[in-house]
Amino acid sequence: MNVSGNAVDSSRVLVFWLSGPLSVFIILANLFIILGILCNRKLPRAASWFFLSLLFADLLAGATLPFIPRMQFEKNRGYHSCFFTHVAPNYFFLAFLANLLAVHYEKYLCINYPLHYRRFWVHRWVPLCLLLTWALPLLFACLPVLGWNQWGPSSNCSYRHIFPTAYLYLEIYGFLIPSILAMAFMSTQVLRVARRQLQEIKKVLRSVNQGQGPSELEQQLELRHAKCIASLSLIFLVCWVPYVAGLHVSVLAIQNRSSIDSYTVLILTCVGSGSAAVVPIILGLSNRQYTQFWRDVAAKGCAGCRARCCKRGEAGCSQGGTSQGRAPCPQAEGMAPAPS
Repeated sequence: MNVSGNAVDSSRVLVFWLSGPLSVFIILANLFIILGILCNRKLPRAASWFFLSLLFADLLAGATLPFIPRMQFEKNRGYHSCFFTHVAPNYFFLAFLANLLAVHYEKYLCINYPLHYRRFWVHRWVPLCLLLTWALPLLFACLPVLGWNQWGPSSNCSYRHIFPTAYLYLEIYGFLIPSILAMAFMSTQVLRVARRQLQEIKKVLRSVNQGQGPSELEQQLELRHAKCIASLSLIFLVCWVPYVAGLHVSVLAIQNRSSIDSYTVLILTCVGSGSAAVVPIILGLSNRQYTQFWRDVAAKGCAGCRARCCKRGEAGCSQGGTSQGRAPCPQAEGMAPAPS
């Protein structure tokens, strides 16, 4: 797509307003969850390291999010700067997907094989796994730098001169979409195991409460399982479907440059990349262990505010001569502080 003049300016404004605020939100949200994990020393070592690596990769992907749609514009850049502005965002997003796949795989092994989990190399060699999740995407992203490109003496800075069509097909249909399908498969397997365990718990409860209807605990477990299914379905529809749609539209744009409007490709690229980068934030905020530190901080802050308000109220009443007969504040009666 060759766009020029006012079209280029309007496209850049569109990219800024679509990806700029989303990029800021992704960076701040990842920093929020990272600090919460680092300040919570009770988390399991392997799972927390995998998720920290994912959050760091997501932070980098969010920081380069505004640059991903700009690959479609042709610019007058030098060889090295052009390759860097195209290869770096591609690498960060590949590393993000590799880390997300590793997190799903670690959870899949932990839930499906709880008795043998400590024997798997994912648990025993955590540093090696993390190294692979960053090194393999780097190797694939650097293939255009190593010579697999269409750069010529008179080439301008365009993603078509840096990423050959075969490379893009291999990336999309050989890594990106298979990774999404693998994560969907592992998530369904985890839900299947949870459903089987729920059925066993229900059998035990029914054997204890013979002749009675479903107990309150049984209904709560059914509701929690239904919420998990609904949450995963919503994440797939809201986050992954736009991303996959953006990938296919990009492929169609490569095949036939004139049939697809540039604004359509820009909007789907921004929305799809941004929605995929929000997935780790949803997973992190939904885990109470990862947000326990901030909830403790909020509880302590609220308790301190209540104590100061009560002290100020008692001081005002004593100065007015009406302190007698006033109920003491909860903190003064020995209300337990928030747990640390």
